[in-house]
Amino acid sequence: MKITICDDSVKDLIKIEELLFQYQKSHARTGFEVEKYKNPLKVMEKILQGELADIYILDILMSEATGIDLGSQIQKSAENKVIIYITSTEEFALDAYEVRAARYLLKPVEQDKFFEAMDYALSYMEVRHDPIYLVKTKQGLVSVSHSKIEYVENASRMLDVHLTDGSQVKSIFIRKCFEEEVGNLVEDKCFMQVHKSFIINMMHVKKLDGNRIVMDSGAIVPVSKKNAVNVKKEYLLFVSQQYR
Repeated sequence: MKITICDDSVKDLIKIEELLFQYQKSHARTGFEVEKYKNPLKVMEKILQGELADIYILDILMSEATGIDLGSQIQKSAENKVIIYITSTEEFALDAYEVRAARYLLKPVEQDKFFEAMDYALSYMEVRHDPIYLVKTKQGLVSVSHSKIEYVENASRMLDVHLTDGSQVKSIFIRKCFEEEVGNLVEDKCFMQVHKSFIINMMHVKKLDGNRIVMDSGAIVPVSKKNAVNVKKEYLLFVSQQYR
């Protein structure tokens, strides 16, 4: 998740960064990549070059270009980005609405309001980017968001999809091999097959412990012995990428 902060006040830029750091402590698994700018023209240049962030936290009143100018260009370049304005006046609230800003916060920004704005931004991005996995059940096709899947088990030629809320979605008898049935999931970098009958979502791993994996729910998923070294390597690589 890439976040761009732009404010021509160094004091305010540091304050926003501190708030973001505090927020990140409770959302470590999301993996934030933060870029900070004093000069809005540098942000504009990035946008025009197609180097877009997922979330923009912008001041409005800046000397080289306004936050509204940046917001307008962001909307022209991509429709699925989130803009949060943090400024000293209510004067531009209508302009912010016209560029579909997610939140309009006044300085000095309060922590609870900033955290709520970030909660909304992350929820919005999740809806936009979270792909769907279709499970054939007795009741018909069931759509499950990738982020809601903790792990999938091949149980007697039926898929048992374990979800993060503790519920399960059970498929009908599968005719293809397990690898083919979960092929779309494996293409997602968050998923990894760790056993001939198990695929896990690495976002929901609590601990890798030898030949088994402890999931956030406490469930134990076995790791095949012949694949244990590779599983550990792939998981550590995944974790390192999340915390860059």
